Amino acid sequence: MSDLRTTIGNAVDAILGTARALGALTRSGVVRPIRPDRLPGVVSGLMRYRLSLAAGYAVGAARHPDRPAIVDDDGTLTYAEVHERTDRLARGLAALGVGEGTRVGVLCRNHRGAIETLVGAGKLGADVVLLNTGLPAGQMAEIADELQLHTVVADEEFAGVLPDGVAVVTSGAGVDDLMERGTSGSLPSSPGQGRMIVLTSGTTGTPKGAKRPHLSTLAPAASILSIIPFRAGDRVLIAAPLFHTWGNAGLLISVLHGATVVLRRRFDPQTFLETVSRDRCDVVVAVPVMIQRLCEYAAEQDVSWDGHEPRVVAVSGSALPAGLATEFMDRFGDRLFNLYGSTEVSWVSIAGPTDLRAAPGTAGRAPSGTTLMILDEKDRPVPPGTDGRVFVRNDLPFEGYTREGAEVETLDGLIGTGDVGHLDDAGRLHLTGRGDDMIVSGGENVHPGPIEEIIAARDEVREVAVVGVPDQKFGQRLAAYVVLAPGASLSADEVKAAVKEKAARFAVPRDVVFLEKLPRNETGKVAARELPAIDA
Repeated sequence: MSDLRTTIGNAVDAILGTARALGALTRSGVVRPIRPDRLPGVVSGLMRYRLSLAAGYAVGAARHPDRPAIVDDDGTLTYAEVHERTDRLARGLAALGVGEGTRVGVLCRNHRGAIETLVGAGKLGADVVLLNTGLPAGQMAEIADELQLHTVVADEEFAGVLPDGVAVVTSGAGVDDLMERGTSGSLPSSPGQGRMIVLTSGTTGTPKGAKRPHLSTLAPAASILSIIPFRAGDRVLIAAPLFHTWGNAGLLISVLHGATVVLRRRFDPQTFLETVSRDRCDVVVAVPVMIQRLCEYAAEQDVSWDGHEPRVVAVSGSALPAGLATEFMDRFGDRLFNLYGSTEVSWVSIAGPTDLRAAPGTAGRAPSGTTLMILDEKDRPVPPGTDGRVFVRNDLPFEGYTREGAEVETLDGLIGTGDVGHLDDAGRLHLTGRGDDMIVSGGENVHPGPIEEIIAARDEVREVAVVGVPDQKFGQRLAAYVVLAPGASLSADEVKAAVKEKAARFAVPRDVVFLEKLPRNETGKVAARELPAIDA
């Protein structure tokens, strides 16, 4: 009987998910009439490649062949051109032995070569591993061995971090050469659906590979679209790294909407503003540290949007400080969206401009089709305002790590994010910190997040990280690593006094270290292991 109830429940969830997806995609303009002469190509692309990035470009080539698909530092490619070029790239990769059961690494900045490799490998049914461009050679060797990489397509600047024994194709000349070699021959008529493997952030050790599930419905897109208003035919600037879950999600949603994806290899605020204006970008996909740098530049130069304003600026990948959200919206308008998620759970909650105004620092609400619960140590739901462990269920959970023995906490279909937080009376999520970041000092439990917010609220502070360091007497003590705003001055005693005024005595950092900048990974998360050591 329980199996029957489960089957019925799953069927109902699938029906509701499909209905949500159709409604969301109709509102965003994806579901609309198609010219009869283009319908066979659309159906063929979906039948051959199912719901995948390869299908997106095959469908786009049939539906809107002349629409710009990719605009990058090397120019513009249409949907038809991307589809044709990736057919040739797939044949070239096949000649190297790439196919079902093999894994292709992508070690690239944001440009056409990265996307074309994803699509070309997908047309062969190969797994694709998105490699972080900030990884050192030692960790890259561990990952290449653990994931058994067959071939890596890499920008020339990263060739030196790749280990011997891995076939390397450079993203420019090497990819072009494969395309030239792939002008003839057939491709699989029905390739297997390869896995997308994304690496965890690796802020405390070697990143793990997380296997993304195959899309079986468009319900995940409906969840995102229920709050973030993508529209068909948008021009989308993806500033977030394509190797990151958020940058990759932005690409998938963009292609679903037949968008023009705008890419730049590197981010800097001036080029960012120029790109938005010149390419008339409607949507921006970024990470919070980019927003911080943009606000600093804009305040220094007294500038804002120049002639064209995007409708949406959507960020994810690391915490969005409350003060930064408000500062951005005051200068650039109420168009900011903050998605909280992880490599393992995809998304948990999304905050739109209204929520960010009402409760700066919130991670938002659970979107359509998502279950969000805050549980205590005995796995019981806690009331609003009470901190607990964050658990979520949605339509796109990951399928496990590639590393043997690594796992996440699960409970009745819910996945634990590893974070601690609470819901307010309006159902908005507020994060306190990582569960494993809890600092136990002299028997008192302290989460660093609220202490960071107190220090960051001072005008003199550009950014701050609070961590636990070893202490011979108390086991651990708090240390604050502070970066001052240009021209500002602040003493360690003033930092401590600011915390003492608003937090308990045991939450006051005993060490305050001033740095020129915080060590961060490519997506903006603070790399705690690279902070200067403090004697116990």
